[in-house]
Amino acid sequence: MLEDLPSDHPSVDDIKEILGAGQRAAELTNQLLAFSQRQILQPQVVDVGTLINSCAARLRKLLGDQIDVVVVLDRTPQSVSVDPAQFEQVLSNLATSAREAMPESGRFSIETSPEVFDDTYVGAHLGARRGRHVAIAVSDTGPGIDDETQAHLFEPFFTTKTHGKGAGLGLATVYGIVTQSGGHVTAEAGAGGGTTFRIYLPEVDAEARADVPAPRATAERPRGSETILLVDDEDSVRQLASQLLRKSGYTVIEAADGPAAVRLCRDLPRPVDLLLTDVVMPRMNGRELAAEVNALCPALKVLYMSGFADHAIVHDGILDAGLAFLPKPLTMDTLTRKVRDVLDA
Repeated sequence: MLEDLPSDHPSVDDIKEILGAGQRAAELTNQLLAFSQRQILQPQVVDVGTLINSCAARLRKLLGDQIDVVVVLDRTPQSVSVDPAQFEQVLSNLATSAREAMPESGRFSIETSPEVFDDTYVGAHLGARRGRHVAIAVSDTGPGIDDETQAHLFEPFFTTKTHGKGAGLGLATVYGIVTQSGGHVTAEAGAGGGTTFRIYLPEVDAEARADVPAPRATAERPRGSETILLVDDEDSVRQLASQLLRKSGYTVIEAADGPAAVRLCRDLPRPVDLLLTDVVMPRMNGRELAAEVNALCPALKVLYMSGFADHAIVHDGILDAGLAFLPKPLTMDTLTRKVRDVLDA
């Protein structure tokens, strides 16, 4: 809808505000899931130095020209098992915290080193594990933190900002992602000011390492000509998704529920290429629908979407972990890229 309106249309600002509110609500939900360690991560074995370097440019942009970014990596390659996107979220949240602590200027540094933890260390540090680890020290030159702040730093909704300036979930999200990845995180104030967060992740066998995918260019949205069976019981969501997909070149066949989709699929002259379906629907849920349609179209690709959190539908047994999933609310960019990714997989 927004892309169809001229920039001076009186409804543009209202639509942008609605979209922004929906996006902020979705981000808040994801942060709460991260803290509770209920996100579905997609870990890969990667070289930690390569991963940090791949994030460096975005961190510099986030921090701005007034803050120097320094990266010091250990000379020995070190591999960890993490979800690359979530690892970048950890660094971004720490960078955001550092930027707020250094409003005028300062230095933000990331340094890696090997660590080996024994029973004595594990006994003194909650969440620590024995064995070889990669230590990632993330420091700023801000004013530092007092003992009271340090004691509550990773608690959800704890914030030192004025009311209305933040949800207080950035560092809680860091804690949740690191812990769910098998590591632990600490925070300490420097003797002369500044704060250092230390992330410890178990080191893994480098032979299992996968290359970190290069950042995808965002100048042009992907297009296609395949046929998509779109199923959602919410008319507004279905109509929006259909409109966005048709604009990208796809042929879209719509159905309001599972049984109707199965009937349509039986009558089609040729198999569909992708089933894009809501997960939770009356009469037949998305997983049941996929099984029915797969019997008619064995080569079918399936992409699930839902306004429910992905961890919830996996926890309730509706979906298996690892299936292609797209969270609502939908945007042109997220929808078209995810559809293209699933079709090309």
